Amino acid sequence: MLLADDPQVIDIFEARNGPEAVALITDTRPDIVLLDVQMPQMDGFQVIDTIGAEHMPAVVFVTAYDSYALKAFEVNAIDYLLKPVNEDRFRSALERAKSRLQTEPSGASSGRMLSLLETIANPRRYLKRLAVRSSGKTTFVNVDDVDWMEAAENYVELHLGEKRHLLHVPLTTLEGSLDPNSFARIHRSVIVNLHRIRSLTPLTHGQYTVLLESGAQLQSGRSYSEVVRALTVNPF
Repeated sequence: MLLADDPQVIDIFEARNGPEAVALITDTRPDIVLLDVQMPQMDGFQVIDTIGAEHMPAVVFVTAYDSYALKAFEVNAIDYLLKPVNEDRFRSALERAKSRLQTEPSGASSGRMLSLLETIANPRRYLKRLAVRSSGKTTFVNVDDVDWMEAAENYVELHLGEKRHLLHVPLTTLEGSLDPNSFARIHRSVIVNLHRIRSLTPLTHGQYTVLLESGAQLQSGRSYSEVVRALTVNPF
């Protein structure tokens, strides 16, 4: 319905599952594909693998996927729409896809696609525990035991219930070593353990109150609204 409102869109084809998507893309050679990650019989990644990344049109993924996959899309400069699809976000993604059709060198899109598939297929290994040095001794903290983390200048303060530990590392550096299936940055100064979230309450301007099992209340930042909103959607 959103595509039908765009005067530049001439033909729209719809597939009910992965095999139909492969057939339609192969037969009609569309300019842009809005590809659902999770489909019956064959998922979006298998569709690309079957057709071949080098033969794929411009792709915008549509997904209710977890934070790991979203990070993979971002790292490889692949655009995506998060379910439920926001109309403004849809317009923005479509315009970017159109722009790439006109300005992107041949093969650049397929290169990003191959990198994405490689990232999804070979996930990184992430930190399991942290070594915290204080008062002349080193204490080991299991990452899964951390409720949330807060930037404190050049340090990160780890919150484990009533306990606090200071780690001498920038928050952004630590973020890159954490499993995004378990941790998400919800504010420029805060990373939260997703398994410790009890509830999310929407506020104004895309912000949320995040209540943890420990009773701690955090507030997400405006620029992280899509990250937090993704947590409210079941992946089915």
